[in-house]
Amino acid sequence: MRPLNTIARCGLATLACAWLMPSWAGPVLDRIQASGAVVIAHRESSVPFSFVDANSKPVGYAVDLCLKLVEALHKELALPKLEPRFLMVTPANRIAMVEQGKADLECGSTTNNAERREKVAFTVPHYIAGARYLVKANSPIQEIRDFQGRTLVSTEGTTPLKTAIRVNAEHNLGMRIVKAPDHARAIDMVASGEADGFVMDDVLLYGLAAGRPDPNQFKVVGKFLTIEPLAIMLPRNDPEFKKLVDEEMKRLIRSREAHTVYETWFLKPIAPSNRSLNLPMNYLLKDFWKYPTDQVPG
Repeated sequence: MRPLNTIARCGLATLACAWLMPSWAGPVLDRIQASGAVVIAHRESSVPFSFVDANSKPVGYAVDLCLKLVEALHKELALPKLEPRFLMVTPANRIAMVEQGKADLECGSTTNNAERREKVAFTVPHYIAGARYLVKANSPIQEIRDFQGRTLVSTEGTTPLKTAIRVNAEHNLGMRIVKAPDHARAIDMVASGEADGFVMDDVLLYGLAAGRPDPNQFKVVGKFLTIEPLAIMLPRNDPEFKKLVDEEMKRLIRSREAHTVYETWFLKPIAPSNRSLNLPMNYLLKDFWKYPTDQVPG
């Protein structure tokens, strides 16, 4: 039997180690610590935010930011190894994948709004976009009223689709609004003449057009139909996980690491087309990043 003072010393040492080690708890963090992985939900064709390259590898502006978040979690949780695992999602199922715990971070082009915050949480916005219209270059359409009696497509499960439906009803425009399963199908419908226009966040429209073999076939027109704060989505039932993500996003912005990632995807050529979107940071995001927060209007 050990002497009592030896047992006491061992007990004190154990308590001291426990006090010094970071103690993170919560369903998401428990899952990450148990699996040694962070599941990143990504998109197939949300250029330049989240898409798959020629080798089917997830890439993009939001994906790069999420990989930086994984690095920070690795250090903060003091795990021997923490790897990203990718899960492709669609606009229709992305919220459910996060809500059901099948994805820890959704890294795409998702709008943070009050309706969605009933089911999931969001970190600091990485882009503030506005919904506009992609039409053929020779189209006379300039505003939403010009779609009267015409066909407008949008992607299923998106806020521009809901807004277009509401505006159509409120102003009795008589538009035929159709749903596409993804952005790639929507722009194909405009190219083929199945639809007269595609309403979506303007930055996505520019990215989709730039990735086409015939980018000059299209133009983006109209005033903003909506203002969209786009942010990485995460489960809403783990405040400790959200705190870690929020603090790292703020650090990336304040250190200007996020600005460098922005420049990579918005000001430099993007494969496979090797064309640049040539989209400098807009004033909305510049102003928002002066005092970064996860709190957004709406």
